[in-house]
Amino acid sequence: MQLVITEKPSVARSISEVIGATEISDGYMEGNGYIVSWCVGHLVELAQPESYGEQWKKWTYESLPVNPEKWQYEVKPDTKAQYDVLCQLMHRKDVTATICATDAGREGELIFRLVYEMAGCDKPIKRLWISSMEESAIREGFENLQPGSDYDNLYHSALCRQEADWLVGINGTRLFTVLYGGKVLKVGRVQTPTLAMLVDRETKIMNFQKEKYYMAHILMDGIDAATGRIDDKKKADEIVGACRNGQALTTSVVKEEKTVMPPKLYDLTTLQRDANRLFGFTAKQTLEYTQSLYEKKLATYPRTDSQFLSDDMGQTAEGVIEAVFHSLMFEENKAPKPDIKRILNSKKVTDHHAIIPTMEIAKADLAALPETERKILSLVANRLLCATGKKHLYETVKAEFSCNGHTFTVSGKSVTHNGWKSFEDAFKRSFKISGNQEEEKEEKKLPELSEGQAFDGVQTKISEHFTSPPKHFTEDLLLSAMERAGAEDMGDDVERKGLGTPATRADIIEKLVKDGFVKREKKQIIPTEDGLKLITVLPDVVKSPKLTADWENALTLVAKGELPMEDFMADIENMVSELIHTYHEVSDEQKKMFAQEQTVLGTCPNCGGQVVKGKFGAYCVKKCGMNVSRVMGAALTDTQVKDLLAGKKILLKGLKSKAGKPYDAYIIPSGTEEYHYTKDGEEKSGVQFKFVMEFPKKKKSSGGKKK
Repeated sequence: MQLVITEKPSVARSISEVIGATEISDGYMEGNGYIVSWCVGHLVELAQPESYGEQWKKWTYESLPVNPEKWQYEVKPDTKAQYDVLCQLMHRKDVTATICATDAGREGELIFRLVYEMAGCDKPIKRLWISSMEESAIREGFENLQPGSDYDNLYHSALCRQEADWLVGINGTRLFTVLYGGKVLKVGRVQTPTLAMLVDRETKIMNFQKEKYYMAHILMDGIDAATGRIDDKKKADEIVGACRNGQALTTSVVKEEKTVMPPKLYDLTTLQRDANRLFGFTAKQTLEYTQSLYEKKLATYPRTDSQFLSDDMGQTAEGVIEAVFHSLMFEENKAPKPDIKRILNSKKVTDHHAIIPTMEIAKADLAALPETERKILSLVANRLLCATGKKHLYETVKAEFSCNGHTFTVSGKSVTHNGWKSFEDAFKRSFKISGNQEEEKEEKKLPELSEGQAFDGVQTKISEHFTSPPKHFTEDLLLSAMERAGAEDMGDDVERKGLGTPATRADIIEKLVKDGFVKREKKQIIPTEDGLKLITVLPDVVKSPKLTADWENALTLVAKGELPMEDFMADIENMVSELIHTYHEVSDEQKKMFAQEQTVLGTCPNCGGQVVKGKFGAYCVKKCGMNVSRVMGAALTDTQVKDLLAGKKILLKGLKSKAGKPYDAYIIPSGTEEYHYTKDGEEKSGVQFKFVMEFPKKKKSSGGKKK
């Protein structure tokens, strides 16, 4: 019996159908020599700092760095039941081997291995590595299972990524939160440089000074030719005055034939960018929709950084193109002969090939898909058609005119062969997507012109313009920037990964939004005030895109077996240690930067300090030990705290007697008193309200006699 472990239940069901494991049990399927079960994402995760020792329970500078000698893992409480199922199955006597069928990538490998290690399993590991959930792909994958040891380096890379993120995130967050106080200042190996890019762009926008400028125009036979930028309105007036009703002579006509090659197939990042630009989908939404299509066997594996298919997929691509024309609504009813060779290149396929539809689209009810998924599937299908289409050809014309000693220019463009753009245009029409206004303006065709051609009685005008600030990031532009970050500092022989990976970039953006450092305004992504302030206080070492890109490249070397994981982690540990020793204090004024506005509830009866509303209840800002959040085990509302501090009595409902019976009582403050007790072997002490109790008068019975 072989135990197949997938990443999600839906994938487990698809695989079970193919390999004949049809008997359903609680948490797994069984049959035909296989048991198929599943994880639910990450079942096992790194333990929190407090698990390693008492010194790390509190956030203090003195306790840093948090650097465990031996890493500890724990089972996530909300998925423990499924972990227990997997653990029992791994130790079943009739199970002779395990098959890792989690997503074929770094994180998928980590999810399986951590469960395997935590369960103490020693059964042989085989690896299923597929890019499609089609039946044919699953069968082929099971016929070509690889030894699990072939993927040990990938596992080591995943461990390094996880541990590095933990070290940088935990230590950086604790360090700067402790230094500045107030709000928790989240620091991340990838998210901080990403935030830094957003802040840099926002700073340039805020500091931008708008400048007015002018252009002088001559108008003749439908042609509008203009000067370059003129900063002085008086000079522009002089030019149009000199040229009005004058003669313009054509001094130059330059024509150029230009070619736009078909685009490459989609990897995840380029798909996310286009889906954001065309449909307004966030990167996370696009990944979710594409993942759903993958699990429905309608698209190939989404978490890929390749834009090519392997050399042996030519016939597959032809079949899929044919299926696209028969299954999806495109204006052309017959595919022109596609150029398949353009999209085949095994050397540029890493773990997974580019995202394309599968042959399953030919028999699936695509109309039943959610609109969001249908849009993504259509986008992916259209990209396949574009990528294998003909070249787009056009002619540009640039003409110069001279009028009374002044030079004017105009440009035009005319398409000679639409090529692959026919598919793009049809796609936009089908989804009612409007074109780029600037592009449409440029595409105006000029009348036939020749050198020496004269125009009499030209008309003139002045146009007024303003310089434009840099544009806010959209997710489209941000994903592009993340992909390219640090690349300019690397040689051509370095595999460029930028900030994060195609699979993680969406989560990074979402974390920034969730933590309150970034906000969405329509399609724009804008740093908040806290985001702007955070980047001003953080050092370059944690916000440099180059450094983070270097780390991602180093992880790639670990995955290839070219860099020992110990060397990678030593570099991370040294960086963290240096960071902590360099940044050890800030001024009182700096500490106020992230101070949270607090609601004052009253005056502490023990020390006279302010009692304020906190995240976990009211507390004294002088931290004198006064407990103002609870009385007799009952949590107090803000109003009740205010009343007690003002010396007023409050009504507590649902108190429990020693016998366990509920009752209500009035609590009347009468000074303070110290308390001492032991809980879980730990001494507890402090100050609390001293009070007297009153009991509400019981309502008199209506007094009716029993009949």
